[in-house]
Amino acid sequence: MDRNDPDGRWLGVVMDAAFFLLLGSSLVRFLSRDQDGARTAWVVVLFTVFCLVYVIGRWSAPAPRPGARPTARHLAWLGVVSSVWIVLLALAPSATWCVMPLLFAGLHTLPARIGVPVAAGLTALIVASQLRTADGTFNPNMVVAPFALGAVATAVLVHLQRQSARQRALIDDLVRTRRDLAATERRAGTLAERQRLSGEIHDTLAQGLSSQQMLLQAADRVWRADPAAAREHVRGAAGITARSLTEARRFVHDLAPADLAEHTLAEALGALAERESGPGLGVVFRLDGATGPVPERVDAALLRIAQGALANVREHSAATRAVLTLTCVDDQISLDIADNGRGFDPGAVQPRAPGADGSRAPGADGSRGHGLPAMRIRARQSGGVLTVESTKGEGTVVSVAVTLHDVARETAP
Repeated sequence: MDRNDPDGRWLGVVMDAAFFLLLGSSLVRFLSRDQDGARTAWVVVLFTVFCLVYVIGRWSAPAPRPGARPTARHLAWLGVVSSVWIVLLALAPSATWCVMPLLFAGLHTLPARIGVPVAAGLTALIVASQLRTADGTFNPNMVVAPFALGAVATAVLVHLQRQSARQRALIDDLVRTRRDLAATERRAGTLAERQRLSGEIHDTLAQGLSSQQMLLQAADRVWRADPAAAREHVRGAAGITARSLTEARRFVHDLAPADLAEHTLAEALGALAERESGPGLGVVFRLDGATGPVPERVDAALLRIAQGALANVREHSAATRAVLTLTCVDDQISLDIADNGRGFDPGAVQPRAPGADGSRAPGADGSRGHGLPAMRIRARQSGGVLTVESTKGEGTVVSVAVTLHDVARETAP
C-alpha cells in the first residue's frame, strides 16, 4: 500500500485489524478446543512467530505502489509468512482462516500469472484442512465455499489491478499531453513575442536608423558644396537619433509609443507626417470626423502601421507625395496611407514562412519583406483588417479599419 495515500492507509488498517482478529480467534479456538498437551506450547510459539513475521513484514517490506513491481524484500516476506502459516496449519487447523487477510495484504501485489495459482494453492490447503477436521456427515460447503470465496476475491483483485493499470496509462497519457501542450504554448508564446519585437524594431529603431543613414549620406554629398544644407541634414539626423533613443527606452519598458505619451492619435499622426516631410517627399495628414475614446492598443497599432507604411514609401516607392487620412465614423476608425509612387503588384508579394528561430529569411531579391506582414499582424491583433491596393505606375494605398465595438467586446472582462 502507498502510505501517502489516505485510502491505501485505511485499507491497510482494515486488513491488519482483520488479520489480528482472525489470529486471535484462531488462537482462542485452539486453546479451548484443539489443544494437544504435547505440542500446545510449540503451537502457541508458532502463532506468536506468525504474528511477528506478519507485523515485521508489513512495516519493513511494504507492498509496492500500484503498477510497480514488488521488491525482493516483499517477495521474501510473502514466502516466509506463507511458509509459517502452512506449518501452523498442519499443527493447528484452527489457523485456517488467518490466510485470508494475507491474501489481500500481500498476494494482490503479485502479477496475475503468479498470484492466481498461489491463491488457488492456499485455498486448496484451506479445503484440505477443513476436510481433515470434519466430523460426521460430509458438508459440500467445506469444499465449495472456500473456492467460491477465493475465486471471487481473486477475480476482484485481478479486475482492480487491470483497471488500475488502465487508469495509470490514461493518467500518463494526460500528463504527457499536458506537458506537450505546455511546451507548444511556450513555443507559440516565444514566437509571438519574437514577432512583436521584430515589428517594434522594424517600425521604430530600424526606421530611425534608415532615416539617419539617408540624412547623413545627403550631408556627406553636400558637405563641401553647401555646408549649411549639410549641417541641416546632420541636425535632422540628430533629432531622429533623440526620438529613436526615446522610443528605445520606452520599448525596453514595454510602454506605448513615445508620440502617444502626451498626444492623441490625430496629433501623433500629424507630428509623424511633419517629420517625414522633407526634400523629395511631402507628407500630409488629414482628419475626417471627430475622434472619440480609442483603446490604447488600437492607437499604438495605427501609429505603428503608419510608421511602417511611410518607411516603405520612403525606401521603395520613389513617391513625391503621401497622404495620411484618419477617418472616424460611428464606432469605426480607419487609417489610409496613400502615395503617388511607382506601385507594385500586391499579389506577387508573398509573406515568407518563418524559419526555425521565428525569423524571416530575406527574399530572393534581397528584400526584407517584413513591413507588410508586420502591419497585417498589428492590424489583426488590434481587431482590425489591413488591405493593400496598388497598381504599377499608379501608387499604393494601405488601409486599416478597426471596429471599436468589436475591440471593446474582446477586452471586456
